[in-house]
Amino acid sequence: MMNRDRPIYRVIFLVVLAPVGAAVIVATLLLFGAEPRLVFIVGHAVKSALKSLGVQAPNSVGVLSTVFLWWVVIVLIGLAWERGRRRTAT
Repeated sequence: MMNRDRPIYRVIFLVVLAPVGAAVIVATLLLFGAEPRLVFIVGHAVKSALKSLGVQAPNSVGVLSTVFLWWVVIVLIGLAWERGRRRTAT
């Protein structure tokens, strides 16, 4: 069987599915009672780093950096999954 690479699926995954999944993960954590200070700990760290550099960042920077972290995790898992599927298909 010929293995065809379809980059459009990868683009859809990276641009649509992974960001939506990241936002859903953050919302689900908050919905099920996780402490907001623990959910947004990455955002607090980013805001503290910016504050130490003299930049006053709004709360949205913290939220977006937290969602970005989850996006990176989802992308890494998805790409590892795809790589594993390619290895077993050949």
